[in-house]
Amino acid sequence: MKVSVIGTGYVGLVSGVCLADKGHEVVCVDIDPKKVDRINRADPPIHERGLDELLEKNIGTHLRATTDLATAVRESDLSLIAVGTPFKGDEIDLRYIRQAAADIGNALRGKNGYHVVIVKSTVVPGTTENVVLPELERASGKKAGVDFGVGMNPEFLREGEAIEDFMSPDRIVLGGIDERTTDVLAELYSVFQDVPKIRTSPRTAEMIKYTANSLLATMISFSNEIGNLAASLGGIDVVEVMRGVHLDKRLTPILADGRRVVPGFTTYLEAGCGFGGSCFPKDVKALIAHGEKAGSPMRLLAQVVQVNERQPARVIELIKKHHASLDGLSVAVLGVAFKPGTDDIRESPALPVLETLLAEGAKVTVFDPIAVEPLQAAYPSQPIRYAEKLTDATTSADVIVLMTRWPEFKELPSLLSGRDPQPLVVDGRRMLDKASVARYEGIGLTPVA
Repeated sequence: MKVSVIGTGYVGLVSGVCLADKGHEVVCVDIDPKKVDRINRADPPIHERGLDELLEKNIGTHLRATTDLATAVRESDLSLIAVGTPFKGDEIDLRYIRQAAADIGNALRGKNGYHVVIVKSTVVPGTTENVVLPELERASGKKAGVDFGVGMNPEFLREGEAIEDFMSPDRIVLGGIDERTTDVLAELYSVFQDVPKIRTSPRTAEMIKYTANSLLATMISFSNEIGNLAASLGGIDVVEVMRGVHLDKRLTPILADGRRVVPGFTTYLEAGCGFGGSCFPKDVKALIAHGEKAGSPMRLLAQVVQVNERQPARVIELIKKHHASLDGLSVAVLGVAFKPGTDDIRESPALPVLETLLAEGAKVTVFDPIAVEPLQAAYPSQPIRYAEKLTDATTSADVIVLMTRWPEFKELPSLLSGRDPQPLVVDGRRMLDKASVARYEGIGLTPVA
């Protein structure tokens, strides 16, 4: 099929590159000519494992980028809207969705033949039918369901694993206003064999996305609530608690040969310094706001957000158990990306920790394998020292705070072996063995006095 992808952010570019690699003819559209130029040079503007190889493989053959939306739409069979939907306090901001729909509609005004417009951006239930569809009809002068199709196809991509998730999906949700739209979507994804495909309405497709993200966020905040209680009671380690919970065969089934299956979702049932990123915080808050407007308050999800927003403060509390004043304290912050495998610092729990440390006079050194540039851009005038290596960051630190689960941080115990005096290690991700360093504090743990 011939596909135009509107928006070359995280979702749009990954979707476009992967669909091109599956044999579709894809044109990625963006208003930023510099971004377009980078893509056409096979230089990915975002960090994602495996993206550079697929871009290099497909650019100039099955894939190209352009700023010319109208031509891209007219020369394609299907358009995917993959623009940002930031949360603005009381609802998601639909300005980019509306603009994309209007631009596509204007292009369709001059196009003969049937075209399908699919929303891939995360939008609250009802947006595709109540916002996108009318805007398309207004701008095109045509009728949805007759001259063009409209649908919703949510993404389930984990940052850092997005290529793998797109190429080996666990489900594909096909939401359409009618069977013809859904059939076109099914044709687009026919290259993915033996994958469950759910045919449904646009608003149900929208709800599936929000429900999936809200469930995972709830699991994290639940685990953190348990961890905080364990720390308050003393003599309990939440890591051991959750290990015992994970052994429930309903969570980790036991096969006939005795082997145990450990599903990936169990990683969300672990305590830490909280969730971040571009999806979970925004999506849960958006669903809460949407529920309020619909007269159905989302009380549980409101608590999920509150627990998460309080969690970074736990890290500061653990430091202050040993250092009443942060003024002049040398603190190494290891990791500022919200998760390993990405340079995305949006809503990262590391940010409020950094801000508190700086506000209270700590001398802060930061090390992250790939997320330094975004942090420098976000905090251009802050007195932060940036280390190029793990050893450089930790050599003279009084306190080492581990905020991102980067694999290389497992080397920390060996780096600290034999050092005198030993720094305090505050493990915000509980990724180190608590006995592996001399002075250890971790989320969900209060050693017996």
